Amino acid sequence: MPEAVLAASTLADLDASFGGSLLTPDDPGYEDARKVFNAMIDRRPAVIARCSGVADVMAALALAREHDLEVAVRCGGHSVAGDSVCDDGIVIDMSPMKGVWVDPGARTAWAQAGLNWGELDRETQAFGLAVPGGRIPDTGVAGLTLGGGSAWLDRKYGFTVDSVLAVDLVTADGRLVRASADENPELFWGLRGGGGNFGVVTAFQFALHEVGPVVFGGMMMFSADAAVDLMKAYRAFMEDAPDEICGCAAILSAPPEDFVPEPVRGKPVFGVIACYVGPVEAGEAAFRPLREWGPAVDMTGPMPYTVMQQLIAPGNPPGMHHYWKAGFLRELTDEAIETFVSKATNPSSPFTATLMLPLGGASARVDSDATPLHFRDAKWNYHLLAQWSDPAQSEQHIEWARAFDREMARFAEEGLYVNFVGDPSAEQIEASFGAEKLARLRATKDEYDPANVFHNAMTIRPS
Repeated sequence: MPEAVLAASTLADLDASFGGSLLTPDDPGYEDARKVFNAMIDRRPAVIARCSGVADVMAALALAREHDLEVAVRCGGHSVAGDSVCDDGIVIDMSPMKGVWVDPGARTAWAQAGLNWGELDRETQAFGLAVPGGRIPDTGVAGLTLGGGSAWLDRKYGFTVDSVLAVDLVTADGRLVRASADENPELFWGLRGGGGNFGVVTAFQFALHEVGPVVFGGMMMFSADAAVDLMKAYRAFMEDAPDEICGCAAILSAPPEDFVPEPVRGKPVFGVIACYVGPVEAGEAAFRPLREWGPAVDMTGPMPYTVMQQLIAPGNPPGMHHYWKAGFLRELTDEAIETFVSKATNPSSPFTATLMLPLGGASARVDSDATPLHFRDAKWNYHLLAQWSDPAQSEQHIEWARAFDREMARFAEEGLYVNFVGDPSAEQIEASFGAEKLARLRATKDEYDPANVFHNAMTIRPS
């Protein structure tokens, strides 16, 4: 890294017109600002540019171009692969940019890129509206959206990108452009699932949908001894389920709390997360067959949608180390279920969770060519979320997740959902889009970022 970027005069020139704040390693607040969701990521940028608006984003990119700096873009900081921070370069930190403009009559909202999903949900739920988005409230809106976006609402309203109407983007050469179906349509196509490959997004316009403000939702926990039979029963339950029935099956450790019966307290359990997108009474009736299975813990009932969105947040406390794998299944076979349960009920850490999410519904009815996403015909999506607190144990937890994923790969589609993978290979990224879509994305990369300024774990390399 050129030493000039650290010169006081260099930063003073930028700071004179910078609306936000610039942090270097000697500044108070730098240590906190460089931390991200995944504690396994420990990087030290030369400069953290906390942007207050579009002009700051342009100025930070100009600094990067002038001094040939590595660039990372941080919104929520939830990239498990660590894309939100870099060593020695500049972090363009969007987190101060949290403006939201909701038009309840038109059912649309403009949302700046520094928002997290909890903040956006709070604003839209004031009108009983929502965008399908992150299941953990401090997940960044921008990163999740650019990667496609998975939510409890997928089956009812599609993936997050299916609700994107327009995007404002600062390109590698410092221009602000708008992408929509009518303006720069090929860029708009690429931004809805092609990742942060083309520039720095400063705002999204979303279509909003009727949700809540009270929904039927929650979690049921069952003894893991019956997990294979329960997973098969859940598969049958979801086979012909209407779009309004959302949620997932999960294997996780029951919390060591008084409300959990002693026989399963602190032990692996089979869980069903329920979310009904419609009248509460209809949700109670729809999930009644599952409640009749006799859960050890039943925490389902009417709840605010904003509470539903926080349901699994306690399982993701700050300061944890994370290594994730994920994949798509066209069919959830008996053998796949047995393999999944066998590995998931023997986790390497009590903090680890494994999810089996049913797909289909509205997300499967969107034309495959409408976005870069390549697995709309898959019926299931598994997430293997290894989490632990002691960095000395990283190797064993990483290997557990990799071994689990190798077993599941026998049943999975080639490629992956890139938002949920810690170390994807270039070959996996390319397979995730398919040859024709990859060619379209590469052509857009050639036009907007031919020098590959924006490269990360899901980079699409220019020609």
